[in-house]
Amino acid sequence: MTDELDENALTGREQAALARTRTMARLLDEAVAIPGIGYRVGLDPLLSIAPVSGDAAGAALSLYIIAEATRLGVPPKTLLRMVANVALDTLGGSVPVLGTLVDAAWKANKRNVSLLEDHLADREDVV
Repeated sequence: MTDELDENALTGREQAALARTRTMARLLDEAVAIPGIGYRVGLDPLLSIAPVSGDAAGAALSLYIIAEATRLGVPPKTLLRMVANVALDTLGGSVPVLGTLVDAAWKANKRNVSLLEDHLADREDVV
């Protein structure tokens, strides 16, 4: 775990990329609140209802966050962790019925945005 991210210390480009990745993660992982239980799900588990193509579409959308992280200079080791998060989400989500629950619980995109934030916070400490 790193120090708190000071977004004011980021460049305009970094702030914009971070905002885009957060929006994508929210859309894919937490777009809709489930009434009565206080849990949020996004498009990712909804897409996984469609066999194969839904999981592939979810993975393709998740790669956007990794692409942004690559443009921001996230190190290969962290990018590999991000790819592993998406791979686990995609493989877990491909299991009929149970996979939708895995997609709803794993939230790979939120995890990946958190890794990006950690990278940016660590980089601030060096500057």
